[in-house]
Amino acid sequence: MHNTSRNLKKSSLIMNNKYISVIMSTYNNEKSVGACIESITQQTFKNFEFLILDDGSTDNTYEIIQKKKLADDRIKIFRNDTNLGLTKSLNILINKTNAPLIARQDADDISTPQRFEQQIASIEKYDLDFCTTRAKIMKSNKVIPNLSFYLPKKIIINFKNPFVHGTLLIKKQSIYEIGLYDEDFYFSQDYKLFNDLLLNNYKFKILNLPLYELNTFDNISSKYSVQQKYYADCVRKGITP
Repeated sequence: MHNTSRNLKKSSLIMNNKYISVIMSTYNNEKSVGACIESITQQTFKNFEFLILDDGSTDNTYEIIQKKKLADDRIKIFRNDTNLGLTKSLNILINKTNAPLIARQDADDISTPQRFEQQIASIEKYDLDFCTTRAKIMKSNKVIPNLSFYLPKKIIINFKNPFVHGTLLIKKQSIYEIGLYDEDFYFSQDYKLFNDLLLNNYKFKILNLPLYELNTFDNISSKYSVQQKYYADCVRKGITP
């Protein structure tokens, strides 16, 4: 279905070098994408490819990405002719990755410098399928997940998503096994993915450290809260939208 055997075989050859693929889809993020990219290129862990897909932006996002690429050849740029949405864009990027580990990043958020180093170490130490971290809300001292961090995730996920999507680091093999992001879910695709991973008993850990700065102002969740709730309800009910 996804022609995975060749990609996974190639990925296994790179594993010993601790090489990862970072994927980011962006749409009209000209105000934030520059700082976001810099937070990745300035990571203490250096051995990665950074795949950025411009999802049909109508502002200066694409031009900003192009300038960043001139300064860092780890950046690879792709572009959708029309806006396809986050779910399809992420699947496009996953199918272009070359590393055995895939990291997510959202275009209006910031990763702290040691994020990848800490997450890779945890995946190796505990033999995890995926790893996320806590995050600090921008312009506040609030850290999420908050109280739910200390509760069983298989219980919490029946009510809400206990993971911060932008902090995901996952084995490529695991995300292919689960079927990538479910393209029936235009919104809440992360909730659906994490729910599938937990239902299938994939091994994970959420790092207690807030290694990510999360924007909650004028983002997808705030702009499309009604749609997000509908798709999230579909996850909870186990039905297709």
